Amino acid sequence: MSQMTAKNEPSTFVKNVKRLVNDFGLPRLIILTLFILLFVMAGIYDMNLPSFFGDVLRRWGMWGILVLAMVPGIQSGIGPNFGVTVGIVGGLVGAVLSINMNHAGVFDFVTNPALHTIVLALVAIAIGLALAIPMGILYGMLLNRVKGSEMAVSVYVGFSVVNLFNILWATFPVTASILILPATGRGLRQMVNLRDDFGGAFDEPLRFAIGDMTIRPGLLIVFFLACFLMYLFTRSRLGMMMSAAGSNPSYARASGINVEKMRVLGTTISTALGAVGIIIYAQSFGFLQLYLAPLMMGFTVVASVLLGGATVRRARVFDVLLGAFLFNGILTIALPLANTMLPDVPGVPEMLRLIITYGIVLYALSKVKGGR
Repeated sequence: MSQMTAKNEPSTFVKNVKRLVNDFGLPRLIILTLFILLFVMAGIYDMNLPSFFGDVLRRWGMWGILVLAMVPGIQSGIGPNFGVTVGIVGGLVGAVLSINMNHAGVFDFVTNPALHTIVLALVAIAIGLALAIPMGILYGMLLNRVKGSEMAVSVYVGFSVVNLFNILWATFPVTASILILPATGRGLRQMVNLRDDFGGAFDEPLRFAIGDMTIRPGLLIVFFLACFLMYLFTRSRLGMMMSAAGSNPSYARASGINVEKMRVLGTTISTALGAVGIIIYAQSFGFLQLYLAPLMMGFTVVASVLLGGATVRRARVFDVLLGAFLFNGILTIALPLANTMLPDVPGVPEMLRLIITYGIVLYALSKVKGGR
């Protein structure tokens, strides 16, 4: 009888493999395998791997702070912040005002070209934060009223704010011709070229190339610095109070922590990071995208942090680093590889992007109540 039981028990190797899969996470394992497979396939098709990897690093830095914005929201108990677009539109307003002031000659006293672009980016961030922080407070107060439905409500809040600001973009009073829609002479363009403003503000300093691979240390330093500051905050007394309020509200209240204030704090920080993140994204992308462009960004950043190992109740800085790298790495390589492998089938990379994005979000939502 004991021999039969021993035979039915899984081996130690199988147990270790199962434990490794559970600890690392099945979605991360699948995406990591896909990421490696795409690189191998790109090598088989004799594609430029160093150039690909340099672009992966660039997109990692581009999206990094936007993905980092998920950490305070999740830790405070509101869950993945699909409404991070509230902060994004605040950052876009800051960018528009900074560009308008630049073309009005406000920053002509800064004669060094590299410093000039950095000043413009910092001014855009400052204005964006001035708008995003009060918006984040109001947003947090709203989420306190809908406890238990934060993820659904945040989606609709994000959609509503983006569409509300479409009215603002169509009537925004600016004087810089680069911003004005040429067909009507009023309202803002859908896409604004940042070449003469803060385009490459953090990408260009310290930039160097190793063969075909371009490295942008300035962009990565900004991203890593933001991650480090967030790590310090989560380890601070206020950060631990916020995490306690999110993980166990009843215990937090018994300990004298104001759970509602901590939720508002997390939402506000998340919204503020959204404003900073869109400036970093835009300066690296080279264009400022308005109107409906930010509409689905919340899904991308939520999928990235979940892919990194975060859950709807817990998120770490490491989850941001890993998730942003894997998610953007897949998308960076998939587009040219799919076009090479399937030249007569259009739209495959976009299909892959949507499958990965919504698939990861769906997986995370299935785990909210302990699903398998």
